[in-house]
Amino acid sequence: MKIRSVLTMLGLAAAFVVVVGRPAPAAASATPAPGPISAPVMGWNSWNRFGCNIDENLIKATADAIVSTGLRESGYTYVNIDDCWMASTRDAQGRLQPHPTRFPGGIKAVADYVHARGLKLGIYSSAGTLTCAGFPASLDHEVVDAQTWASWGIDLLKYDNCNNQGRPARERYKAMGDALTATGRHIVYSICNWGLDDPWLFGPEVGGSYWRTTGDISDNWASVTSLLDQQRGLEPFARKGFYNDPDMLEVGNGGLTQTENIAHFSLWALLSSPLLLGNDLRSVSASTLSVLRNADVLAVNQDWGGSQGRLVADNGDTEVWAKPMSDGSAAVVLFNRG
Repeated sequence: MKIRSVLTMLGLAAAFVVVVGRPAPAAASATPAPGPISAPVMGWNSWNRFGCNIDENLIKATADAIVSTGLRESGYTYVNIDDCWMASTRDAQGRLQPHPTRFPGGIKAVADYVHARGLKLGIYSSAGTLTCAGFPASLDHEVVDAQTWASWGIDLLKYDNCNNQGRPARERYKAMGDALTATGRHIVYSICNWGLDDPWLFGPEVGGSYWRTTGDISDNWASVTSLLDQQRGLEPFARKGFYNDPDMLEVGNGGLTQTENIAHFSLWALLSSPLLLGNDLRSVSASTLSVLRNADVLAVNQDWGGSQGRLVADNGDTEVWAKPMSDGSAAVVLFNRG
């Protein structure tokens, strides 16, 4: 066997090994039709590091940082604004409007700024009456909100689950999926209902490209490993264009050691998860960038060989996770929890 690339394992929690010469994945004829995106989304989201402490200057500066650090060339193209971007009331026509002090120039101006740098802009709402932070959300306003976002040039919607009034998830998420499709603009649809109501079953049917399989991640090792373990058994529900999402990355936020950052990133890549950074890119360190820009690991994430990564051997603290690659090889993570 020929080893194509290895992250040095000595003392590390995870190592990537790609082994050439494994059998090819199952015939494509047995695989359902692919989804609307060709690979897991890569980019940045404001929530993990900043919560509600956001404004248009932060979003623009982050877009600039994605370019200046080389992250754009590595494939990180989405700049996603999470909760708290909207005003506390809708306008006279019933439309969501930007928060007057956080986004005084409007969201369309931010989208234009981001697009001018070769990037895409994502936005946030909830499939409920209010967002998780208590701002106006989109339940029963799906059509007008989707039209508003399309007019602003939005490229991705993260659709949360707070204040959902107990109404069926499939119904609520389908209403928004239909509304996004009706705009005629390609808007990636991220379903964020925390793994409730089996989103891996209804997600593809309502227009979703990926769906959260868990509750929120936290910036600590116990959270990372807990979310990892919750992915076991969900592998059959991912396919090219449709992906399971164990939540955003905490790499570089300070709660993980460098060893843990490498493990977290390596495993999320192997899971074919969306890779959405959650750290402050305006002051990102060289050591963090070395993890986030690892070309071999990113290639594993972006390649679809017929299955997302899965646990294939468990010896207590030491585990082996593997993912088939489209060229017939396999990417392997040697994971030492201890």
